[in-house]
Amino acid sequence: MERGLLWLPLLAAFIGLAWMGSREYQKLEAYKTWAAAFDNSKYDIYGVLGLKDKIITWGKPTTKGPINLQSFSLEEVQQIRLLVKGQAVDLDNLPSRGSSELEFSLKTTDIPIKIPFTEIELGAKWARYLQQHDH
Repeated sequence: MERGLLWLPLLAAFIGLAWMGSREYQKLEAYKTWAAAFDNSKYDIYGVLGLKDKIITWGKPTTKGPINLQSFSLEEVQQIRLLVKGQAVDLDNLPSRGSSELEFSLKTTDIPIKIPFTEIELGAKWARYLQQHDH
């Protein structure tokens, strides 16, 4: 009986991990449907991003599809920077760790738009890609 009680937390952890994996899979499938309308897109646990023509759309992934969607045109963008731990970084000399986000400074407002990324390198690739399409 004691051994059975020792295995109970492990069983609970396994069930919890399986449930979280199932939810993440559902988010990914909902993202795939949403992303089909874009020329290029990205998915990670922090957010989704899509580019169609010169319009960027981003939001938060859920099991039913992205929510809190917002859009803006690359033609409105004054500057694109990659921030790591809140500080702008050189795209050719990236830090190895830290939270990253793309920051878009728009011509029409002083409040920048920040889109989070789980990986610094992925954020840098998107920054380079969008800077090329900005013109």
